[in-house]
Amino acid sequence: MSGAEVVEPEKTLEGISSQAEGSAAVQKGPRNAAEPSEKKVAEASPRSSEKSDKMDWYIIKVQTQREEAIRETLRRKIKLAGMERYFGEIIIPTETVTEFRGGKKRITKRKLYPGYLLVQMELNDDTWFLVRETQGVGDFAGAAGRPCPVHPHEVARILAKQEQKEGEVPRLKINFKTGDKVKINEGTFENFQGEVSAIDEASGRVTVMINIFGRSTPVELQYWQVELV
Repeated sequence: MSGAEVVEPEKTLEGISSQAEGSAAVQKGPRNAAEPSEKKVAEASPRSSEKSDKMDWYIIKVQTQREEAIRETLRRKIKLAGMERYFGEIIIPTETVTEFRGGKKRITKRKLYPGYLLVQMELNDDTWFLVRETQGVGDFAGAAGRPCPVHPHEVARILAKQEQKEGEVPRLKINFKTGDKVKINEGTFENFQGEVSAIDEASGRVTVMINIFGRSTPVELQYWQVELV
């Protein structure tokens, strides 16, 4: 199992967001009677402070809205089993975004892939079993059910979003894109509908094409002044 081939990121990370949105819970499969018990795993695992040099990053599917609780449960199980040397970081992929609610600016953390954790670990029979038997965990992401390491450059991209640099302005949380139909909810053209023709993510300004007296006219607005229809 530890010899799984690295697959391209499109087979792991891409498409995860859309798959996760509709998943309210993850069903656990039947437990194989031939698999070792958790107690045996703990007894067979050497307690050592030295980290394994065979660790890769893997994506695991978990119950949505419970990512933080499942991460803490997994951390506790790793410690109780004395298997810290086989595990590194366990990350909920997020990014810092700026959004407006009720006209007030807020800086928040947004989950990049709801319903998924990114786990650094050495994959072997014992670690695979420990992760799979953690309550709330579904399965490893991979091709044909085989756990596959995430490509290093994909991991680097996610980790870069985790670390907000000092003085760096958080990315704006804009929930629409060019070509989307929107409704203006504030200002002179309130309740007008139109199509987004341009978005300036740096300033948060959006250009919307609306119909005025039978003519298509561009109107520039703040992104929080419009909403999808």
